[in-house]
Order: sequence, then C-alpha cells, then structure tokens
Amino acid sequence: MTYKTFKSIFLAGAMALLFSACGATALVSTPIENIDNTPLKIAELSEAEKKSWMHADLRSDTIPGMSVDKAYKEIIGNKRGKTVIVAVMDTGIDLKHEDLDGVIWVNKGERAGNGKDDDKNGYIDDIHGYNFLGEAYHEQLEMTRIVKLKKGDASLQSKAKSKLDAERSQTVQYKQQYEQILQAVKNADAAVKQHLKKNSYTKKDIIAIKTEDQALQQHIAILRHMFDIKDTIPEVIEELNNGLKHFDEQMKYHLNLDFDGRAVVGDNPYDIKDVSYGNGNPMNRSADESHGTHVAGIIAAERNNGRGMKGVANNVKIMSIRTVPNGDEYDKDIALGIRYAVDNGAKIINASFGKSFSPNALWVYDALKYAAENDVLFIHGSGNDSENLDDPNNPGFPNDHNNHLGAEIVNNVLEVGALEPKYGAQMVGSYSNYGHKNVDVFAPGSAIYSTLPGNKYDFQDGTSMAAPAVAGVAALIRSHYPKLTAAQVKKIIMVSGQKTKATVILEGDTENVRTFDKISKSGKMVNAFNALILAEKVSRGKINI
Repeated sequence: MTYKTFKSIFLAGAMALLFSACGATALVSTPIENIDNTPLKIAELSEAEKKSWMHADLRSDTIPGMSVDKAYKEIIGNKRGKTVIVAVMDTGIDLKHEDLDGVIWVNKGERAGNGKDDDKNGYIDDIHGYNFLGEAYHEQLEMTRIVKLKKGDASLQSKAKSKLDAERSQTVQYKQQYEQILQAVKNADAAVKQHLKKNSYTKKDIIAIKTEDQALQQHIAILRHMFDIKDTIPEVIEELNNGLKHFDEQMKYHLNLDFDGRAVVGDNPYDIKDVSYGNGNPMNRSADESHGTHVAGIIAAERNNGRGMKGVANNVKIMSIRTVPNGDEYDKDIALGIRYAVDNGAKIINASFGKSFSPNALWVYDALKYAAENDVLFIHGSGNDSENLDDPNNPGFPNDHNNHLGAEIVNNVLEVGALEPKYGAQMVGSYSNYGHKNVDVFAPGSAIYSTLPGNKYDFQDGTSMAAPAVAGVAALIRSHYPKLTAAQVKKIIMVSGQKTKATVILEGDTENVRTFDKISKSGKMVNAFNALILAEKVSRGKINI
C-alpha cells in the first residue's frame, strides 16, 4: 500500500505546473518478432478492458496481459482440475464478500466457536485460517522499531536512524506538496465550473475552452494534467485526500517512536517460541483494511457468478492468514504464518508485503526452507520502492538470497515485478522494484480491478497486485498438473513467459532505460497460456526443465 505510483506521475508534473504558473512458436503464443512489430495501442482502454486487462492477450489485444482468457478458451474450457489451497498472507480478508464467499478455505477438522483446538494443529477455532495480529492493525515501520528498541548492531542502528530521519522529512514535504496541489486543483475546478456554468465537465470540455485569461489558462493546464492521471477531477481530489490520509498515518503510526501497535496482541514479537497469541478470525477489521481482500479477488474471485470480476484461477480455496498490519509486518508473524500455511495444506503462498529491514530474517529463511521441503511455492511482490534489488544497498525482505551473499537459498520463491496496461516503453510500473538477479518475472500490477470489503470493487496498484496474478497462474498449473513440484512450477512460469525486445523506462526516469530482458532473471512477462502448454509437456516428460 503505497503512494509512490501517484507521486511519481503527479508531483513532477503537477508541482512544475503549480510553481511555474519469445522462444519457439510451439511454446510461446506470440513470437517476439510479431510482438515487437505490432503497432502500439493508442486508443484509451474501454471500461471493460480496464477492469480485465490482466487477462488480455498481448498479440490480439495489444495489452500486456497474461493471456488468461485465451488459456480458458483454448486450453482449460470447462475442466476444473484439482482444488488447490492458496494461502493469502496479508491483511484480513472479507470472507463474506459476494465474489469470495464460495472460494474460502474451510478447515474441516475444526469446529467453529467452541474455543477448542479440535484438529490439534496448535491453533484454536481456525476455521478459515488464522489471525496473527489479534485486534491490532496500525503499526510502526521496522526501521522505527529498530531505532526505538535499539535492536541490531551499531551499523544497523545507524542505517535505520538515517532512513527514519529522511523518511520523516520526506513525508512532511510530500504532505505539504499534496496540500498545495489539492488546493490548486480545487481552485481550478471551481474556476472552470464557473466559466462553463456547469457542475461537471470532461477532458474534452476543458480542451475546447478558448480564453485569453491567463489565470484560467493556468487552471486549465492543471486540470488537463489531472485528467492524464484519473478519469475525473473528483477522483483526483479523492486520491489526493487519500494521500494526505496516508501521510498523516505515516507520522502518527509508521514513523512515530512513541506508538506501540503491538500492545493489544499480548505476545513478545521478538520471541519465536511465544506462540500463544492471535485468534481464529482472519477477517478484515474495517473497510480501510482492504488489501488482503483485493489480493484474494485477483487470485480466485468466482469466475461464473455474474458478479464483479473474475479471478485468474477457477478451482482454488483461499486460506486467510492475517499477518500484515498497516505498517511493517513482524518477522515472527511471517515465519509462523508460512509454517501454518504449509502444515494446513496450502500449496501456494501469496506474499504481497515487504520491508527494507528484517532483524529476524533467519526465522523467515528457515520457514521458507520448510515450505520448500514440503513442496509449497512462495510468490512475493518485489516491492514498490522504485529500486534495483541487485544493489546490496536496496535489500527487500522477505527474499531468497540472504542479503546478496550468494546463490538462492531455496528453489520455491518467485519474485514478481509490476506491469502497466500499456505496452511499450512505459509498461513497467514506475514504482516497481526490478533486478536482473533478484526479480524473477513481471506481471500485471497497475490499475488492477478487484474485490474490496463490503461487496465492493475498485482499482489498486502495486507489485502487491502482480504477485497474486502470478499466484493465480501457479494455481492453474498445480490444479491441472498436480504432480508438478513447486520448483517445476516456478521454472515453468519463468521459462514460458512472453519475451519482448522493448526498451523500458525504470523508476519513472526517462534517463533510466534498459531492455526488458535485463530487468528480471527470466526477462519475461508471465503468460498463463504459455505456462499451461509448457506444464503439459513437462508433466508428460516431453521436456525437462
């Protein structure tokens, strides 16, 4: 949950305005030559395309989706496959959502509400998963906790304090800028409404305005820039208000040394043996706690109920593991959450979270090894910090390489970067982390339409959305080819992805460009159609990977 996407587009342009006045055709569905010679899509996406673009096919739609619709039409059809349990380690999930209630995992060994550990798995009343956060939600960032608790060596302390001080300063600056932009947009909105003598208007309306009034010209210039970001000015104002709320929360919770969000949980978060905490209710605690619900919908929203949207996978049960607060997760919760997922039958774990500091990373590494030993695939969003993760100064946790100190320590972790819905130079999310060694693949992550608490739906951005898109593809593979191992599924997704010769802009910086094949280990975009073709060949022993 980040505002880097909006900031990268918004602040540079808006503040300036304010202050100035494939492999072989048998495997790859679209040969690379055909893709890179295909005219770019110039027209705006339709409303239907906006809501389902991650399912589109690059060749036929000129949209860098994962060819999910093509896979269902030409490969899956009405086949259901084997049910796959996907653990969503995230915020709480709206388990009663109209598009999710039919795909929620049920622990058949547990009896609801009797206060007993019926199945003897160590967790009481865990009917749909487990809640490792208790009633907590707001939390500090890990660097704040390190500075407050003086955890780690002197070097770690110094690095955490330096970053905390910089983040505080930047947050104050961003808040001031958002306030200035919001006021400028409101002024421009009022001026244009008065000029047009109407209470609502479109981009075409403001483009059509002819005036010699310099003040009105400046208002129009501001609004035209806003229309490049959102479809309506009320949406822009809402986004700015959300940004201000985010920065307020940063100062009140995330960066506040005096805040203690863990107090209501009642455990020692730095004692991995202290496991008697949390509860069996992994529901979201408020409408604002929406992240896990959005992620779950991307993976498995019911495909044929005529409501909302369609998840990628058609035979999945979502196990809800509430481990991610509004702030940084604790290593202990993640380590225990992974083990819970493994022990209770999950074959895929989606991890749409991350942080820059991890004082007890070894607990998580041990849990990832446990998952690998038990054939569980762990899919993780690469992060939204606009950073190259191959740089040792940019660690992202959790990871599978133990702080850049050598080869991957496990073979079951898939790191995912985020794509935009526009093919070409700008198709990598400006916020997305990348890395030729430490990011494995890219998948749709920007402007993804999915479920929200209270039977609602909306768009969200981030590698948090890209990871569950890939988890859905992995679930399709494990459902229809259940004998394939987690390591094989990881390789299939990487090998079968769509290639491109495109040169892409990174970090939103037009001076920072690379060819797409140099920003991840595979150099490819995840493609469900290709992955299922390759999975069948591997399962039949026709290809070894």
